[in-house]
Amino acid sequence: MTYVIFDIGGKKTRITTTEDLVTFEEVTEFATPTKYETGLKKIIQTIKDLKLDKKINGMAGGIRGLLNEEKTGIENDTILKNWAKKPLADDLAKHFKTTVHLENDTALAGLGEATQGAGEDMDIVAYHSISSGVGGVKIEHGTIDEASTGFEPGHQVLDIDRTILGDEITPTLENLVSGNGIEIRLNTKPTEIPQSDVIWDELAEYLAQGLRNTILYWSPDVIVLGGSMILGDPKIEIEKIRKYTVEVLDGFTTSPFITVSSLGDDACLYGAMTYIEQQNNQ
Repeated sequence: MTYVIFDIGGKKTRITTTEDLVTFEEVTEFATPTKYETGLKKIIQTIKDLKLDKKINGMAGGIRGLLNEEKTGIENDTILKNWAKKPLADDLAKHFKTTVHLENDTALAGLGEATQGAGEDMDIVAYHSISSGVGGVKIEHGTIDEASTGFEPGHQVLDIDRTILGDEITPTLENLVSGNGIEIRLNTKPTEIPQSDVIWDELAEYLAQGLRNTILYWSPDVIVLGGSMILGDPKIEIEKIRKYTVEVLDGFTTSPFITVSSLGDDACLYGAMTYIEQQNNQ
């Protein structure tokens, strides 16, 4: 059987196919268009360019943002604003005449890490992606935990008195530690800030405050961190994140093991394969 899997992020979209739901073919990658109609056409054309000689038995993938109740598209997002309230899953299903499963990209990445990556064999896995934005998901016993509207830990308010972000920027974890947040606040791309700059130490402290909430709310066995702000160069260093998380917990409870993604950019694609397999077995 042939399945198409995809990952639509704020900056790039990645598409490939799998025959066995274990491995996948070479990934085609392109910059995610800001306009939905342009993005839909690009996705369709990319799949056509794969020149599949077999029927597509199904599709699954992730997209950043808060999904609508039917999981046919995103309800809203701070980056893919023009994609909001558009029926992505329905449009793809209609065009390719197959079933399309859509999930939040971070949720699928977390599923991939929990079943085939850094969180494998752990009962409760918390996954956070720190990249252009901040996302997160709780995985229990190898499945995405139930939620009425999805998980959005990046939108938790931390800078309550606005001493860091001022009055013009909503004081969320995402605006404090994400790549876009840094660029807006400092007018500099994170990749242009040397690792020796004190900002990277400050970002580890801010992120630790968010992880404190994750630990207290979700009580995970392990926290897996992914995304360009964690895996890139320069980056928020994992040793400092661990150190500050222990400090902010202040002995109230112990910190679970905090580690980095082992699947990297492919985490969402691995999660998409697992998701298809789980849907097929229902």
